[in-house]
Amino acid sequence: MLAFLCIRCSKIWLFIEKCVFLHTDMDVTFLLDRYFKDIKKVSIDVFDAQTLNTVYQDVIATLTSHFEIEVSVLQALSYCLYEIMDNVHIHSGKPLGTAITYYDDNHKTVRILIADDGMGIKASLAENEQYANITEQEALEKCLQDEVTDGKGMGFGLYTTSRLIDSIGKEFILHSGTHKLVITNGKTSIVENGFWQGTLIYMEIGTGKEIDPNQIVDHRTDAEGEYNETFVETEELEALW
Repeated sequence: MLAFLCIRCSKIWLFIEKCVFLHTDMDVTFLLDRYFKDIKKVSIDVFDAQTLNTVYQDVIATLTSHFEIEVSVLQALSYCLYEIMDNVHIHSGKPLGTAITYYDDNHKTVRILIADDGMGIKASLAENEQYANITEQEALEKCLQDEVTDGKGMGFGLYTTSRLIDSIGKEFILHSGTHKLVITNGKTSIVENGFWQGTLIYMEIGTGKEIDPNQIVDHRTDAEGEYNETFVETEELEALW
């Protein structure tokens, strides 16, 4: 198998379908076959608490290099992506997470998958006594709602991600345990389908529609400003005015 490994960011650019060993027990080959089938070049990053921010910035910087992606989409997506990745560190009980990203130039969409092999959503929410007796299906539904948390976070990250999906999402899958929640064309369903140890989040979003990033985050933070401060050069910002 032909692959190039960048040690700084633990990134592997795949040029064929098969995957390499990434020092994690996660079945990355399954992830590629299920969510990125027949795609010759995807970006795979393995991250922990120490490398999370570096990997996050590298992923967003790579997407930013695609000038055809609407800036407002990147501004909203960057906030949601960090929150999802941070959830691995806060809630999974495992040290490592895996991020797989791909920009589809033909369809003008971004595919992102964040997965861990931790305790899963039901067990995590059950650490909050309010959700101690929750079912797996109920856990998947509730974790997308505002301020639903195991007590270790604000319960805002997946809620804002669901708002992003409502706005420009093509497909969203939340798989944990033996159930997965699927949102396609604005319709939500929960199905029993295989087993995933931990939490897997997959989303495909459109990149050509202008949106209001601060509306996506319910105007509770400045997603637009945070993105600009981190990823836009000062000269570029001045040129926008």
